[in-house]
Amino acid sequence: MNAPLIFAASDVLAEKQRWLAQLAHERRLSVKTVEAYERDLRQFLTFLTTHVGGPAKLDDLADLKPLDMRAFLAERRREGAGARTLGRGLAGIRSFLRHLEKRGLANAAGVFAMRAPKQPKSLPKPLSADAALRVIDAREQMASEPWIAARDAAVLTLLYGCGLRISEALGLTTADFPDGAQSLRITGKGGKTRLVPLLPQALQAVHEYLDLSPFKPGSHEPLFRGARGGPLQPAIVQKQMRLLRGALGLPDSATPHALRHSFATHLLAGGGDLRTIQELLGHASLSTTQVYTGVDSARLLEIYDRAHPRA
Repeated sequence: MNAPLIFAASDVLAEKQRWLAQLAHERRLSVKTVEAYERDLRQFLTFLTTHVGGPAKLDDLADLKPLDMRAFLAERRREGAGARTLGRGLAGIRSFLRHLEKRGLANAAGVFAMRAPKQPKSLPKPLSADAALRVIDAREQMASEPWIAARDAAVLTLLYGCGLRISEALGLTTADFPDGAQSLRITGKGGKTRLVPLLPQALQAVHEYLDLSPFKPGSHEPLFRGARGGPLQPAIVQKQMRLLRGALGLPDSATPHALRHSFATHLLAGGGDLRTIQELLGHASLSTTQVYTGVDSARLLEIYDRAHPRA
């Protein structure tokens, strides 16, 4: 397949190829990311042919103004591009201009001074209560080795039962689970510490894992271990969720983090107040927690549309 035509001067095209090679080989970006950046830059250079009245030259790129970028973004909006597409496109163009600036060929200050398009907040995608319970009870669909199945069940139970991030769960030690423990002290993002209730079912799942595990970590060593005894990696938990999605017929949105979303959404649906949920999740701002009200409203509207005779 022939490469798309780019209307730009030869000096610009030469720098473009040098930049793409740097992205692929020095920064080791994925093939798809490099392709996306190339496409975004191609769209911008095509826009410049009309904006400056001819194929873009290095001189045209040397001192771009915010006004030039706003004109480009406005045209892309008219073509139907959304905020996420525009934000990614701006990131690619900025990367190319930074490359030119490092080589003394452009001044990118004007472009970097402008704000990226405001990104819409996407609603979390929690599991239903039934699906979440099926995940943490699905030990038969987990690994064949009993201790590994118990480990994965314990991790998933903590994600849903305590609303933990995966990094927080994998950072726990045996010292966090004394006999009769009723809460966990979690250090989350930004070093923020919070207390979360520890359900008896979650404590039981952890003790079942410890009883079966061939590895006995010290009191201040990572509790959850991989098959060879090293600290358990997030990728292993994510892989387990992918397997459970297939076994239980769950959507692609059923990820380890979706269990944390489920924790918050189900608390809110059960009458929990936002301030309490904010504390349990370790959110620095209440506005971050308020996104779950949108999830609950969306669920109520879905029920209304399905059940109301006038819907």
